[in-house]
Amino acid sequence: MPAPRENSLNDVRAIVPAVCYERSRLRATRALVQATVLYAVPTVALVMTNTWWAVGVWWLLAGLAVSGLFVLGHDASHNALLDSRKANRIIAQICMGPSVHVESAWDLGHNRIHHGYTTRQGFDFVWQPLTVADYEALTGMQKLRHRLEWSCLGSGAYFLREVWWLKMWRFNAPGKRHDAIVRDKITLSSVLLVAIAGTVVLGAFSGGLATAIWMPIKVLVVPFLLFTQIIGWTVYVHHVAPDIRWWTRKEWTQFNGQMESTTVLHTPRIINYLWFHNIFVHVPHHVDARIPFHKLPLAAAAIAEAFPDTVRYSKYSLKEYLQATKTCKLYDFEAATWLPYPTSSR
Repeated sequence: MPAPRENSLNDVRAIVPAVCYERSRLRATRALVQATVLYAVPTVALVMTNTWWAVGVWWLLAGLAVSGLFVLGHDASHNALLDSRKANRIIAQICMGPSVHVESAWDLGHNRIHHGYTTRQGFDFVWQPLTVADYEALTGMQKLRHRLEWSCLGSGAYFLREVWWLKMWRFNAPGKRHDAIVRDKITLSSVLLVAIAGTVVLGAFSGGLATAIWMPIKVLVVPFLLFTQIIGWTVYVHHVAPDIRWWTRKEWTQFNGQMESTTVLHTPRIINYLWFHNIFVHVPHHVDARIPFHKLPLAAAAIAEAFPDTVRYSKYSLKEYLQATKTCKLYDFEAATWLPYPTSSR
């Protein structure tokens, strides 16, 4: 009979208070209304103004608003927002609309693969580092792309290509998930075409051909690109840092991946309240994705009390982020250490 594991994820889940699983329709509704208003205001403002400095401000707020809706859609996709699975799915699809995410494809890639195999070599595709051998096997252009995507400014480019395009829009899921993903792609594409057509018409009425072309770019495309930068960075800081470990297939366990390879990151309260809905309280979310966003701090406190030497806490620091992007380029899975690029590599 095999010996029981010393550290089991089920043991961690057992110490999470039952109250942490209680979903609140009121809290969910309030958050959804707030996120909708925060998205509607900059979107309308972008339609109505062309003053360069005002457009820049509204772009930033729109990018954050798309991110806020996406975070709530992410919660609903985990069936953590409301008790009804059907309502969660509908809300997830709607909230992921402005970020052009196919919810059923996200469910497969994020909910099943990323959460099922967090930081496991060869399984978790999100910000999984290359080894030196992997990097040396790349072509010159691929090496340049890697250097861009793993730079301090590259999170958007990485998320856009690796997650949004390759693992969602381009990926054709086999088996029973295939038809659901295709249906969602068709539905979302149709809605997107209507939104683009609507903004083109608005632009044409307000300023002619040039404005008709500029309007969908200003109102839809730029906020989406800012969203990819924000969410790409968000996922990066959850799972990449000099002291965050990635695991070989043999060494990986659910406990290692969910407890030791993510973090609880303290961010400014107003930013967390308006847009991020405790997503940076990431350890309990990985311990059990069924915990709703408003219960994550309570769950984190209980887990940290029981495993004080395991839970990683940090406060967001631009200096530490820049250090991480400088240090964390490649990975030696056997030595469990981050490496810089080879000095001889071009």
